[in-house]
Amino acid sequence: MIPDYQTLMLPLLKLVADGQEHKYRNLIESLAIEFQVTEKERKELLASGNQAIFDNRVGWAKTYLKKAGLLDSPKRATFVITDLGRQTLDKNPDRIDAKYLRQFPAFLEFQNASRNNSETEDDETAIIDNNEQTPEESLDKVYQRIRKSLASELLNKVVDLSPAFFERLVVELLVKMGYGGSIKDAGKAMGKSGDEGIDGTIKEDKLGLDIIYIQAKRWKLGNVVGRPELQKFVGALAGQGAKKGIFITTSNFTKEALDYTPKNETKIVLISGEQLAQLMIDYNLGCTTQQIYELKKIDNDYFGED
Repeated sequence: MIPDYQTLMLPLLKLVADGQEHKYRNLIESLAIEFQVTEKERKELLASGNQAIFDNRVGWAKTYLKKAGLLDSPKRATFVITDLGRQTLDKNPDRIDAKYLRQFPAFLEFQNASRNNSETEDDETAIIDNNEQTPEESLDKVYQRIRKSLASELLNKVVDLSPAFFERLVVELLVKMGYGGSIKDAGKAMGKSGDEGIDGTIKEDKLGLDIIYIQAKRWKLGNVVGRPELQKFVGALAGQGAKKGIFITTSNFTKEALDYTPKNETKIVLISGEQLAQLMIDYNLGCTTQQIYELKKIDNDYFGED
């Protein structure tokens, strides 16, 4: 289990108790060993995919200790304990967390500076003291909640579309993903194949070196796609001498369908309703950007640190 960032504070301070300069990356590795963080856990990323969860938590433990004046950074990505840090360890605390750090004026100044004007001091204190998630983790969690709600709304809209509109949506999405060249070229095939189990075709790339066959099922969420539907689709592909297909549904697939692997060399990609909605969000189809927040950090290269 990955420890929360507040649990990491005291062990991190103890690692630099020798007064020597320590490379930040070495500190991360030492803490991973101390807390027996597995390789799998080390690879777990924030929802944004920008950073490993464990590294992010070590980073915030380091930041809080530095803001309180217990750590110092004499040069880039290198840390040493301060006199205040030594004095703190001499008191042999059982735990160092945000609540403990509030005894230091420098940390209180940092806490007050980061407080939102709409929150009372007691509200902010409770959030910092009780939250085991780093700010990035909290932001990611809220972002995923909003995204999940949007995906649900999109899917409800898609299910209510006319068959023709749904076909156009599928074409637009695949083109935005890099298939089919232009929407005009890709759209010619949809709804015109007439072959059982095939709704249309689309170019695999802009040069049209290969053709991908498409099956699109605009079904209600309770009407799941089973293995027989996939077998029929594979049979239709074989009848065309095709080897590649995309099966898109607004509902979901049964376990048997998900486990199904054609015996021949045919490759099928399955896209469920949830995945369809997520792809629509990723490629800005049927939704628009409401707000953009940029997370920034210090550019040490600009300041010329070693």
